[in-house]
Amino acid sequence: MDTLSLTRHGAWHQTSLMKALLEVEDLVVRYPIPRGIVGTVKRAPAQAVHAVDGISFGLAAGEMVALVGESGCGKTSTAQAVMRLVDPEAGSIRFEGRDLTGLGVRALRPLRRRIQMVYQDPYESLDPRFRVRQAVEEPLAIHRLGGSRTEREERVREALERVELTPPELFLERYPHELSGGQRQRVAIAAALVLEPVLLVADEPVSMLDVSVRAGVLSLLDSLKRQGLAILMITHDLSTAARFADRIAVMYLGRIVEEGPAVDVVRSPQHPYTRALLSVVPRRDPRERHTGQVLRGETPDAVHIPSGCRFHPRCPLAFDTCRVEEPTLAPTPVGHDAACLLI
Repeated sequence: MDTLSLTRHGAWHQTSLMKALLEVEDLVVRYPIPRGIVGTVKRAPAQAVHAVDGISFGLAAGEMVALVGESGCGKTSTAQAVMRLVDPEAGSIRFEGRDLTGLGVRALRPLRRRIQMVYQDPYESLDPRFRVRQAVEEPLAIHRLGGSRTEREERVREALERVELTPPELFLERYPHELSGGQRQRVAIAAALVLEPVLLVADEPVSMLDVSVRAGVLSLLDSLKRQGLAILMITHDLSTAARFADRIAVMYLGRIVEEGPAVDVVRSPQHPYTRALLSVVPRRDPRERHTGQVLRGETPDAVHIPSGCRFHPRCPLAFDTCRVEEPTLAPTPVGHDAACLLI
């Protein structure tokens, strides 16, 4: 596939020719629910959480794609499947043209150097017993890279400089508790970059940080993207995605309901769910009056997916057909894709 264009379901169109680094097609991730002793005796039917239910997207080098949605919509499960931390039930994940879904642990090991992940909580992702030097050097030791100790230390310094922790000498001997939240997250990013990956999966990279330091970390990710790093960013914040991502895919209950260039999705949202998310984003001008659209009810249980359009129980525009017919992603009059029967 020479462009970021997946033909099935009409998902993921790219106007400029770009070679796809990551291609996800019809990805399905389900988590079986144990029946327990009573359920086994009663022969209760097997049930599963439908975390990701047939999504497709692509990502090119030097591009940031944001998966956006409420908690529980399947964003993190998608990221974990891309990293092969969980096994997908169906679909394919192609990285640099190679399908990862059928690879074992040994075959995945060299590929893991090229795909790294930054977790949501820098307070948990760093070992409190490790100094910064050890935390950043550990991936090199695990993958047996870097040559001599002197060469590894030089790579650690370069990684810290790359995440703007300069001069490195001020941070090398510190423990995580001696750093601010933003500095901790930068150390976590440095530990990922020290292996020189080509794809970075960032799972809510700033949600645990103070507002005052979020911009710095996001600007760092934007700088890395401009240097050619591909970034898959998981976030619930549409304003963040609109500012830094090239493309946005809005997820709801395991499905992508709208996707396209970030500017297009934000300026001309086509799906009622996207409009509701955007309606509660604070406006720059405090004098601008607007009324946020509060969705009624809670997100449906991912074990028992609603029939028809899975958003219809909360949609203010739902009509009878929405309850029986499930829409698929299709081009809209404004150019990007959405899955809504009203379009």
